[in-house]
Amino acid sequence: MKKLIFTAICGVSTLMLTSCAMTSSPVTGFVYQSTKGPITATSNNLGSKVGTSEAKSILGIVGTGDASIEAAAKSAGIKKISHVDYEGSNILGIYARHTTIVYGE
Repeated sequence: MKKLIFTAICGVSTLMLTSCAMTSSPVTGFVYQSTKGPITATSNNLGSKVGTSEAKSILGIVGTGDASIEAAAKSAGIKKISHVDYEGSNILGIYARHTTIVYGE
């Protein structure tokens, strides 16, 4: 019975540890990834305000945060969005972070 419980615990632990934390990116890096890129642009003039929002993931098991464009715009009081970029990073599939960056007035 102890052997069965030990085997079950090992099996569940192995499955849980094979999850990977990922973030959107035009390229991937297995060991380390840190990228920036565009999401969208409008015809509005570039404003002086910059807002950010962020979401994080650990092992692809726990993910938290609000990386929406709306949250980023609200953080800086932006009413007219000029363009939106993102930053993403990933370390060994253990920890991932996605940041949305909004520019505008």
